[in-house]
Amino acid sequence: MIPHLFRTEYRKVVSVLYKYFGFDEIETAEDIASDTFATAAQAWGMNGIPENPTAWLYNVAKNKARNFLKRKALFKRKIVPEVSLNSASGDVYPDVDLSTQNIRDSQLQMMFAICHPSIPAEAQIGLSLRILCGFGIEEIADAFLTTKEAINKRLYRAKEKLREEKIKIEIPNASGIGQRLSTVLTTIYLLFSEGYYSESQDQTLRKELCFEAMRLCEMLLENALTNTPDANALISLMYFHASRFDARVDENGELILYNDQDASLWNFDLINKGAFYLHRAATGNKLSKYHLEAAIAYWHTRQDDTTEKWDNILQLYNSLLQMEYSPIAALNRTYALSKVKGNTEAIAEAEKLKLSDNHFYHSLLGELYIPLDRERAISHFQLALKLARSPVEKAVLRKKLELLAEEY
Repeated sequence: MIPHLFRTEYRKVVSVLYKYFGFDEIETAEDIASDTFATAAQAWGMNGIPENPTAWLYNVAKNKARNFLKRKALFKRKIVPEVSLNSASGDVYPDVDLSTQNIRDSQLQMMFAICHPSIPAEAQIGLSLRILCGFGIEEIADAFLTTKEAINKRLYRAKEKLREEKIKIEIPNASGIGQRLSTVLTTIYLLFSEGYYSESQDQTLRKELCFEAMRLCEMLLENALTNTPDANALISLMYFHASRFDARVDENGELILYNDQDASLWNFDLINKGAFYLHRAATGNKLSKYHLEAAIAYWHTRQDDTTEKWDNILQLYNSLLQMEYSPIAALNRTYALSKVKGNTEAIAEAEKLKLSDNHFYHSLLGELYIPLDRERAISHFQLALKLARSPVEKAVLRKKLELLAEEY
């Protein structure tokens, strides 16, 4: 019960407390939020779980915040300097508003603060996971394939930067929201990618990271200032990808390549949601990379394996690469090219990329060479195996090599 509530409620409580204390007292906000759950673990262990656990947590968090303000008289200096002190008790303390609306507003404002351009991209993701998603330090370290100490240092430096820059916890006004929203969308996109292309030691797909990214994007759509075509295109892209989660990995957690996926496992409710948001994304007059990637993802939810399908995907990749070149997008394009023009032409295009240190590059070349040159296919799969970092990916490549050896 408490671990689940920590994941869902910590982020809400701490976002509201950040607004009250500001980044100068960021540790105070975190301590009060953490202490609230420690109190719950102790009290519930002795007295049992209350009828409304969430309300209990909110009430305790409010009381702890008020008690801290009483002890330190922080409100006189920073929180409510203009509040009159002529009350019956002689002191007036601000109420910690943990209403649904204020929680939502606080999280959205915190999202823009965390995604300030002065904060490095990796630190933005780390802070988002910690503050907005309630992830533990160990979970974040696992997502980045690093140590808890490294994550703690990264987050500490990011928090210091927030203090130094005196970044306000607010949504920019209508005239200044464009650039900041672009940074927020990039952070959400990278967070989703961390989950979708996970290099965790034991997981190829980390659904919890993907779903948190989707939740953050949905928060943007609930606000008129941030409900933009780009944001709708991004949520559309994520819904299309999420629709194939259950078909993308097997019961052992091993990756299933697109051609081998069982389409009956695709979630058509999520596909329909993706189509809905892609339609909404078309209301603007600007085409973003999220629009193009969402359209590519849409075509991947089509079960037919026709030239028309792959030609559409190929043209979309061409447009995407013209807009924003990426070696991985170029690599993905070569697979679509093989479906339209054949493996020989696709191999020639792929080899021009010279991504010799990338295991996906060798995996793709291995697939393309199978019907043309089995020895070269095996060679590329062997190189991919050496470069792959996660045990899950290595297991998939070993299985592929075993099958080729049996057929050879």
